[in-house]
Amino acid sequence: MTIASKKRVGLLFAGDFIVLLISLWITLFVRYAAAPRAETLLAHFTAFLPLLLIWILVFFISGLYEKYTVIFKTEIPLTLFRAQFLNAGLAVVFFYFSPYLPIAPKTVLFLYVVISSLCLLVWRTEIFPRFARGESKDNAVIIGAGPEMEELKREINGGNYSMKFVSSIDLDHPENFYFQSDVVSKIYSEDISTVVIDLEHKAAAPIIPQLYNLIFSKVRFIDVHRVYEEVFGRVGLSLINHSWFLENISTTPKYVYDASKRLMDIIVAVPLALISFIVYPFVAIAVKLDDGGPIFIVQERIGKENKVIRIPKFRSMKSSDKGLWVKEKDDRITRVGKFLRRTRIDELPQLLSVIKGDLSLVGPRPDIYDIGMKLSKEIPYYTVRSLISPGLSGWAQIRQELPPQSLEETKIRLAYDFYYIKNRSFFLDLKIALQTIRTLLLRVGK
Repeated sequence: MTIASKKRVGLLFAGDFIVLLISLWITLFVRYAAAPRAETLLAHFTAFLPLLLIWILVFFISGLYEKYTVIFKTEIPLTLFRAQFLNAGLAVVFFYFSPYLPIAPKTVLFLYVVISSLCLLVWRTEIFPRFARGESKDNAVIIGAGPEMEELKREINGGNYSMKFVSSIDLDHPENFYFQSDVVSKIYSEDISTVVIDLEHKAAAPIIPQLYNLIFSKVRFIDVHRVYEEVFGRVGLSLINHSWFLENISTTPKYVYDASKRLMDIIVAVPLALISFIVYPFVAIAVKLDDGGPIFIVQERIGKENKVIRIPKFRSMKSSDKGLWVKEKDDRITRVGKFLRRTRIDELPQLLSVIKGDLSLVGPRPDIYDIGMKLSKEIPYYTVRSLISPGLSGWAQIRQELPPQSLEETKIRLAYDFYYIKNRSFFLDLKIALQTIRTLLLRVGK
């Protein structure tokens, strides 16, 4: 571990402990609806201090002080949730078998677990990265090929990350580098602690046995796919092949996740659909006054497992967008339609499709049938995005400012869709939902 890494771990450790103490004060404030008195604060601090030390130990065991928690921030929420779940159980046991403590917190303990978890999440994902900006970075070397490697190198070296690439090896041109001088010598001379490598590239196979010896020099090896996904939130399309899908994409049902997601769809969509009926008459009047055409349209789109689904919408265009991309200033969009599309009011009838089960609240956006069939012939692996239920909003929608308007932009959307399919979880769905709400509020305010 380099000096920079030790400083980061020390900062994380101190920050976690301080956040746990602050969370205790906030908990008491919430519990008693007033700032806690000195004696109350002292009694709880005395009782909770041994517990906090146990919690910190659980964080250590869970890997929250490992180097990857600094590089791979998207892994923090789930790791932290698992640690806090265990900590909650330990807290109950701790207070149950400690009858001589000055307090026996029940409500306070429940509140503390929730509040401390939220505070730790904010500290780890939002505050700590800002504290770490001025620190020195760990030197790294990247071994890979293709445009994604160059894109990753530029982003890492130009952004706020805990490492920087001091050298790169292009596997597409193995004749241009010598392993001993270009890799081994630089690792020692430039104090390189991390090697980011594309292990699936065919040119990497001959050098892997030689890299093996470097693990005894405390060099850390990370798959370039993993780093690229963490940094950009999408899959590098030029980095993947058939074996990637076999390893990362599964059609095996996630029973708990799928059931909870379907339940959440119903719980959220039903009341939203009922509330949305209030605006239906106003939208209908506006559409009719605009050009006198029909109020609703029903589109054939591609659903789960490439099945055709029929999705209702408020009409926002003069003519069908069947088979054609819709541009930002498309002259087919009506005057009222511009407002409906910007605020996404045109999609309110799709809540009925969520209730029916054709759509989910979160998932890859379903293509219009004709466009989807065309893209599946032009883009490799395109139909894989239809392995799961499509959604009203998705990971690609919150990462791309505008819907795809070209083949290249569609490929980027596909990269985001693959990332979602691979990493889908309750936490990722919640993040998408919250950011979708934020985006809609910002659009309405324009």
